[in-house]
Formats: sequence, structure tokens, C-alpha cells
Amino acid sequence: MVVGTTILLIFQLAGEAIAYYLHGIVPGPVIGMALIFAGLGVTRERFWVTLSESAVLTSRALLASFGVLFVPAGVGIVQHFDLVAERGLSLFATIVVSTAATLIVTVWSYLATKRLVGRTSNG
Repeated sequence: MVVGTTILLIFQLAGEAIAYYLHGIVPGPVIGMALIFAGLGVTRERFWVTLSESAVLTSRALLASFGVLFVPAGVGIVQHFDLVAERGLSLFATIVVSTAATLIVTVWSYLATKRLVGRTSNG
């Protein structure tokens, strides 16, 4: 797992460096993910295949234990249950409004992109 983790971190570092020079237009982890995706498709050399297999195995292990990352949030809610009970309605309203806003902006962006792509491919 050390080799796989190192590979994943190198690609994230490369993504963060590129994002720094792009002034944060695209997040570093997204760029790193695109780089590793491109790297997986570019070459079939045995050395790269071994490294990519290691990264895939590490990724699977990390995803298998992903639920553990939610434990601190659950502990925080239990520890501050009085605060959650006191401000629960405002928390619920905030979650509902932010979720609705995210959905609206996502749909709006999709439709705007679809119109733009349709306009450029037809014209």
C-alpha cells in the first residue's frame, strides 16, 4: 500500500501544483485525478502497469474503509447534541436551502452548457 499511496499522493501533488499556477480555476485533486486517468490510458509498459495495479489496490482499500471517515462527524454530533437540539431547525433549514440551491445551479449549468454545445455544433 505504500507504493500505491505514494503514487496517489504524487499525482495529487502534481495536480495541486498545476492548480496553483492556474490560480485555482480547477481544484488540484481534480487535476490530479485527470492526470492519473490519462496516465493509466497512455502506456502499457510493465513498470507502469505494476504501479497502476498498486494504486488501484490502494484505492480499493481506501474506499472499503471510507465509512470510518464519518465516525468523527457522528461523535461530534453526539458530543454536541444539546447544540443540535437547540439549533436543529436552523440547521435543517440551512441544509434544505443549500441542497436546493446546489440542485438549481447544477441544472442551470447543465442546461446552459447543453445550449452552448448545441449552438457550437450546429453553427
